[in-house]
Amino acid sequence: MKLLFAGISFGFALFIAGGAGADTADIRMSTTTSTDNSGLLRTLLPAFEKKYGVRVQVIPVGTGKALKLAENGDVDVTLVHARPAEDAFVAAGHGVNRRDVMCNDFVIVGPPDDPARIRGMKDVVAAMRKLKLAGMRFVSRGDDSGTNKMELSYWKLAGIEPGGPNYLSAGQGMGEVLTMSASLRAYTLTDRATYVAYRSRTGLEILVEADPLLYNPYGIIAVNPKKYPGVNYRGAMTLIDWITSAEGQKLIANFKLDGMQMFFPSATK
Repeated sequence: MKLLFAGISFGFALFIAGGAGADTADIRMSTTTSTDNSGLLRTLLPAFEKKYGVRVQVIPVGTGKALKLAENGDVDVTLVHARPAEDAFVAAGHGVNRRDVMCNDFVIVGPPDDPARIRGMKDVVAAMRKLKLAGMRFVSRGDDSGTNKMELSYWKLAGIEPGGPNYLSAGQGMGEVLTMSASLRAYTLTDRATYVAYRSRTGLEILVEADPLLYNPYGIIAVNPKKYPGVNYRGAMTLIDWITSAEGQKLIANFKLDGMQMFFPSATK
């Protein structure tokens, strides 16, 4: 099957031979940039590849693009974080066997002097409304990612149509958006893990957190083999079973940045 990955860079593609292989073919996985930017996959996948003697090709993009790659049959499995979009993807017959994997949270970050005075707020909708009314610069992912989808939902709850000269739609991944926000002294919404991974190089600070609306769950889905018989369904299910197993979940729980746990296992039998 021809792969249509134009304009998309591979995060990495490691090969480690050995182990009792469940399938010798490569496994192609599209995933959100947060799992790649944070360094989580560089902890998880080598253990899986060593155990099963396979290679996982990772395509880190926004959730919307990750699901589109899966919908087109260009990957075997997708790991994303936008539950309504995931459910629609499965309901449309593009994917099967969706499982919860883990969760973390979103935060609003901005310049240390916080000219909008939102530091310490625990109501993300009120904070977004305050940013707009104060005319603050806000950098949006603008890429149909899970983060972008959540950001837009907060604007909607606030009764605000995002736009104007101070609203910048980057069309970039989370790392690039954090870097841009730092250079522009702007605010942005980010997952906590990518923020921590980029904190030292941006100088941005967490200003709004701990609102239940900032909860960020991740799910993994196999591409439907009935729709695309050529996908590596066996490999996809091996990865899904492993990442939701006690072994995979423990590695997720043990992944830390600056001594802090970044993702919290959520798989259930």
